[in-house]
Amino acid sequence: MEDYKALLERGKKALPETMQSTERFIIPKIRGHIQGNRTILSNFMQIAQYLGRKPEHMLKYVLKELAAPGEIKKHFVLLGTKVPAGRINEKIQRYADTFVVCRECGKPDTKMIKEGSVYFIKCQACGARHSVYSKI
Repeated sequence: MEDYKALLERGKKALPETMQSTERFIIPKIRGHIQGNRTILSNFMQIAQYLGRKPEHMLKYVLKELAAPGEIKKHFVLLGTKVPAGRINEKIQRYADTFVVCRECGKPDTKMIKEGSVYFIKCQACGARHSVYSKI
């Protein structure tokens, strides 16, 4: 028994004093360009896939938040107004905070379930389930 305790203490001493927290959930930044009075987003679908959500749901939220018209065209999203990438990234981050990240454990390992007109977020990591209020 003493050998185990000695090994455990030696192992604890070998650990660094402070563990650096590396964030594994980093949302990719939006890529796109302005063409005339429209904004074309080229990687919107990939971001929705990364978040594990339907592009239509995410776009509906972003368009409502931006108060801008827009639609999905094949592999890109077309916004009817000029919108800076920073504002779009901010809205996508807010979407992730509301519809992706678990309120209990803070992990992004969630599934979104719609029951009637109410959306629920079910965490695959901790098992928590909570409703999400949404007017979209």
